[in-house]
Amino acid sequence: MFYWLMKHIFVGPLLKLVYRPWVRGAQNVPAAGPAILASNHLAVIDSFFLPLMLDRDIVFIGKQEYFTGKGIKGRLVAGFMRGVGTIPVDRGGGKAGEAALNTGLRRLQEGGLFGIYPEGTRSPDGRLYRGKTGVARLALESGAPVLPVVMVGTNVAQPIGRKIPKIMRIGTVIGEPLDFSRFQGLEDDRFILRSVTDEIMYALMSLSGQEYVDMYAATMKARIAAGLAAAGEEVGEPVAPGGRPVPEVEPPQPPDDEDEHDEPAVGDENGAPPA
Repeated sequence: MFYWLMKHIFVGPLLKLVYRPWVRGAQNVPAAGPAILASNHLAVIDSFFLPLMLDRDIVFIGKQEYFTGKGIKGRLVAGFMRGVGTIPVDRGGGKAGEAALNTGLRRLQEGGLFGIYPEGTRSPDGRLYRGKTGVARLALESGAPVLPVVMVGTNVAQPIGRKIPKIMRIGTVIGEPLDFSRFQGLEDDRFILRSVTDEIMYALMSLSGQEYVDMYAATMKARIAAGLAAAGEEVGEPVAPGGRPVPEVEPPQPPDDEDEHDEPAVGDENGAPPA
């Protein structure tokens, strides 16, 4: 109920009024049953705007620090993160990845939607980075379809270091579901996991038009912090995940102001709260 109130009564209407978010491909989200929404990750607000565009509840995992802040500000942040469907997970320690995976599996076994960022962390420069194989393991163990999702403009509205995003249109593009049932039972094969992950990242690249960097985003962030690289630096010839050909794709653009018939969100058309 708290999720519904935040989304439909408090935060949701305000964000829609101010940022006029748009969505394409909403019809690709199943009206019922489990699905994994694998998204590029450009800004903290990605986890706010994607749930806003769907009537079905979607859960993301978020770092524990969002929920442990002190004082009024800390409580407000924690309440807001819970209100948009974020589940706290401790990312430190050797079992952090397993905890996140188990959270996703439980959600999918319950027939819900689970959101995940295959890059593992926000892009430091707006490019698309190498995916981690957790999304592939989740897909193979759950049997759920994977929907590639592209957030558009969130890195411009909220670059790293900016707390309050500037006012501009935010977009979401949802691709057709990817079926990996042919690999079911092979979730312990690291070559299969890499192949599945690269296929998902290629779908994201094809939807977003982002330049792909065959390096983990966390590695690039560490290199930037150590002064060994600069955000957006050249990394050689254009490449694509898994050695595939580089797609020629223009970045998605918002609809014209005179054509505001964005696709409706999926789910209960009346927006009724859950029982």
